[in-house]
Amino acid sequence: MHSHYYGAGLPEIMRKRHGIPKLVREPDGGETMWAMTARFPFGDRYVELAPRQDFLKNCALEAQLLTFPGALGLDVQPAGEVAGALSAYNEGLADICANHPGRFYGLGGLPLADIAQAVDELRRLRRDLGLLGAILPGNMLLDLKRLEALRPLFEAGEEVGAHFLVHPGLAPGEDPPPPFEDNHAYRASTVQLQAGISQTVLSLVFSDVLDSFPNVSFQTINLGGTMPVSVERMVQTAAHRTPDRPFPEDRLRRLYYDTASMGPRAVEVAVRVLGADRIVLGTDFPIFRADPLAIVEAADIGERERRQIAGETARTIIDRLC
Repeated sequence: MHSHYYGAGLPEIMRKRHGIPKLVREPDGGETMWAMTARFPFGDRYVELAPRQDFLKNCALEAQLLTFPGALGLDVQPAGEVAGALSAYNEGLADICANHPGRFYGLGGLPLADIAQAVDELRRLRRDLGLLGAILPGNMLLDLKRLEALRPLFEAGEEVGAHFLVHPGLAPGEDPPPPFEDNHAYRASTVQLQAGISQTVLSLVFSDVLDSFPNVSFQTINLGGTMPVSVERMVQTAAHRTPDRPFPEDRLRRLYYDTASMGPRAVEVAVRVLGADRIVLGTDFPIFRADPLAIVEAADIGERERRQIAGETARTIIDRLC
């Protein structure tokens, strides 16, 4: 329930761009994807279906949710520049899902710099293209004011039924943060990223969105970031500082959380805090390619909980929208 697909015409679009994000040909003939916050070698596994099919077969996985790669930052560029490209990508993704029923499902990209256009595209990808929903960059949900600006999108999602994957990414108009001077991969891609994920969870928990839009579901990545190990401190903070307003920990179970790039110990904590019926498999393929079932198998949890994480929880999301 957490992987990304860079095909459906996306490489051709990225090769034509001059500003970041863009796809750059290197002197040795290889290509590098310049995303808004990172650069990485680009290859067949990002675009071709065969490596993806091999991965699913080797891990004994039945199906995979393909999502627009929101971390690139293309979906938050000026809508006039990217709306057509995103629309074409969504159509290509829908074709893949239609040609592989039960194997691939999809979440599209939206031109988020123009919420009215994003609303129209969400309606189209649900009503006409058969995709399950869309990806949202986490920085658009970092606080309640930013979250409120997305309300028209959630209203449309309530109308058509939608699933949103909240994934780390910049908001429209934001510049990439400066890199850390040392150990950037750990400070940015682990410590800072996990804290940011938890901020988006807090925004959803403390807003009225979860109550106002029951036909919309939200999935956050990496088991909710630091949230599973921070809940007890939040409960204690409320108990000693605002005892008349306890931390609403029960509302954490209104979201879904995926296991992408996490390990068995993290899964154990998340099951205790969040419940296996709110946890789905994730890989972040093709960036990460660990066997997600092996990670769940290594966790000290019950067999019923393994089955829920391995597929039962995800099936509740998919069946509601298909």
